[in-house]
Amino acid sequence: MVNKTTIYIEGGGDSKQLRSLCRKGFRELLIKCGFNGYMPKLVACGGRDSAFNDFKIAHANKSNSDYVAMLIDSEDPLTDLEGWDHLKRRDGWDKPLGSENDQVLFMTTCMETWIVADRDALTNHYGSELLKSALPPLVDLESRSRQDIQNDLFHATRDCSNAYKKGNRSFYVLEKLSPNELESHLPSFVRVKHILENKLL
Repeated sequence: MVNKTTIYIEGGGDSKQLRSLCRKGFRELLIKCGFNGYMPKLVACGGRDSAFNDFKIAHANKSNSDYVAMLIDSEDPLTDLEGWDHLKRRDGWDKPLGSENDQVLFMTTCMETWIVADRDALTNHYGSELLKSALPPLVDLESRSRQDIQNDLFHATRDCSNAYKKGNRSFYVLEKLSPNELESHLPSFVRVKHILENKLL
């Protein structure tokens, strides 16, 4: 187990309230993963570039016994779950000196992919107005574009009083997700959970 763990998260926008909701949503999910009592420090960074920049600074200043990571959208489907090559090709990000693949934690292709993977959570949150037939198939979810995933989720909830949209509503759904459901459909989530188990427990 490492001494100190910090995860820099893509999400939360520019407002203090949204960043608080972002941290809460991910914290609740990590508690259900079994990390209660081992909770890393969660930092909601807003935009993608901000998450990378905050991560780089923390990585450069960490002690050898610390673990710092960033949890970000892959934005595009992954051919390799391990991270830095994808980020170099897609974003032009250079791997910081001394960093490892397990410091990049992906939501593939976006946080909404995690949300649509848990149909029970969606049903409980949105109720009978949820148009389940508009949701993407659960098979090979991570191979679908983020635009398709997001559009399907918007469409499936359009008649709900709390229709999905990015921001506070997204984090209210996030905190209701079941890790077991996500593990059943999302290899990237399995990887995230496995890495954190190795680092935290």
